[in-house]
Amino acid sequence: MNWKDIPMDKKVYLFELDDVLYPKHDYLLQIYYLFGQFVEFSEAREISKSLTAFMKEKLFSEGEAAVFEAAKKEFKFEQDYSENYERLQVNGHLPLKLLLFNEIKLLFAALLEQGKTIAVLTKGNPALQLNKLKHIDWQGLEKGVKVYFIDELVFRNIDPIPYIASENGCLPEEIIFIEEKLT
Repeated sequence: MNWKDIPMDKKVYLFELDDVLYPKHDYLLQIYYLFGQFVEFSEAREISKSLTAFMKEKLFSEGEAAVFEAAKKEFKFEQDYSENYERLQVNGHLPLKLLLFNEIKLLFAALLEQGKTIAVLTKGNPALQLNKLKHIDWQGLEKGVKVYFIDELVFRNIDPIPYIASENGCLPEEIIFIEEKLT
């Protein structure tokens, strides 16, 4: 969908995080870099560069789910680093900011100009998703942006859209949820 086709008559605009606000692979590639540095330091062998390149290639050829196990097999880690890998994803401090898609910046600016409410409604581990949000370069567009975690709401037996509508003083049909990358 083109960002210019988004209806401007809604009160609340919800956005998924990964591959909607920013390219998810930008986050993952930095985690792979940090993980490569960690393994190199832990095992005192120069593998960071090749490990990071391998993980990047696996991400683009086989997908995110295949990356860690393939790297573990290829580089024969001396110990199980899965916990460290997961911890880096949730708590890692990225060396570079995550950049919003240009279309999102333009849409956010238009929505804010009209006084619309912007929020993030994201699925996945809330701590992991929050870490991603912390590293986005919002360029001043984050003012008043609320964040809701689908997994957290569902765990509490709360239907996300009616809950968000109630919290924002509107009807569910006055909310639009953008779950796909805009063009």
